[in-house]
Amino acid sequence: MKIIKKIGLALLIVFIVAQFFSPEKNEGNTEDLTAFLAETTPSDEVKTILKSTCFDCHSSQTKYPWYNKITPVNYWLAGHVEDGKKHLNFSKWADYSVKRKDHKFEEIAEEVVDKKMPLPSYTWTHGDANLTDAQIQAIVDWVGQVRADYALAPRAE
Repeated sequence: MKIIKKIGLALLIVFIVAQFFSPEKNEGNTEDLTAFLAETTPSDEVKTILKSTCFDCHSSQTKYPWYNKITPVNYWLAGHVEDGKKHLNFSKWADYSVKRKDHKFEEIAEEVVDKKMPLPSYTWTHGDANLTDAQIQAIVDWVGQVRADYALAPRAE
């Protein structure tokens, strides 16, 4: 039994020491989203949906929950945010070509309709991120309008 106590004590010490280390936070400012919001002109309803379901992982401004202060949870969350931004980063919207923007909007609609986004691991702790059918339809309608606008825009690529 002594060996189990020693292992438990060692693990406790490692856990406590780990609390002094954490990944860099994803904390930009609201101006990072200006280009995206100005170009895509979401309704207030869609803007609210985006803020509560998308921007934490797909922009440079994450609102961290209290449990982000716990290592290793903070590394897990940082990995999710980094992966989300790799696939779609609303804060870098101005850097995307029209073709890429159009493709990203196509993916947004598909992911939301198929209920792949927001991720279940996100909705477990963010109850307001569970999209209703009406919210999904609002996003799909908005995506359709933006994609129609891109189709009408002259291509500079």
